[in-house]
Amino acid sequence: MFEKVQALLETYPRVRPPLGGRYEELYVGEYKRSRSGGKGLPALVANMEAWMHRQVLGAAREERILELGAGTLNHVPYEKRTSVYDVVEPFQQLWENSPNRDQVTAIYKDISDIPKDRSYDRIISVAVLEHLTDLPSVLAQCGLMLRADGEFKAGIPSEGGFLWSFGWRMTTGLSFRLRTGLSYEVIMRHEHVNCSDEIVALTRYLFKNVSIRRFPLPAKNLSLYTALGASHPIAERCGEVIRRRTGMTPAPSGNCNT
Repeated sequence: MFEKVQALLETYPRVRPPLGGRYEELYVGEYKRSRSGGKGLPALVANMEAWMHRQVLGAAREERILELGAGTLNHVPYEKRTSVYDVVEPFQQLWENSPNRDQVTAIYKDISDIPKDRSYDRIISVAVLEHLTDLPSVLAQCGLMLRADGEFKAGIPSEGGFLWSFGWRMTTGLSFRLRTGLSYEVIMRHEHVNCSDEIVALTRYLFKNVSIRRFPLPAKNLSLYTALGASHPIAERCGEVIRRRTGMTPAPSGNCNT
């Protein structure tokens, strides 16, 4: 396993395949549409993704929380008791008009912008890790920012599994083609640069304790979403991963078999 993870680390940071043409014009609108809930298919997808939101919730006590890739701030209403709610979201167009903006303590464009003395009880992400071009570095930084009894919790698509591949093609993919005449696979390959197996392997490498849950069935090929819970980060490995990222040349993104 150690050798496989070392080889995996060499594939980062990754280069996102370009969009171009009409895809560039439609991109922001499509992202907001997928996160807004609304009616019809977006509402159906949002209802299924609610499982991931519930999985990243913590104990019923006030906590210092950091959310990665907060998007339109659609997870904020799920958190009822927080002393600090910081987020990382570089895309200002997504959150600037959110009705949940007032509940957020601070918004950072990049995880590296967070002050070094800032620490959290819980670091969370929902449908974000699959998008990160420098995933190992972000996971490592999360580990170093957790308090002693803190936990990293994430919801991700079961990327690479049969049900996930079939599901997005028959829902979001079909809807996008009917509305635009274009293939949604171009956007998927642009956005999803990490498979679920890669995310799980890197999390297990950087944290001592890792739990996995899947929905609706426990097998990867029969699931749509996967939830990760990780605690007790391995500080030496986290530090090593962050150091080795410096000066590395981006590599082409892998094939997630979407």
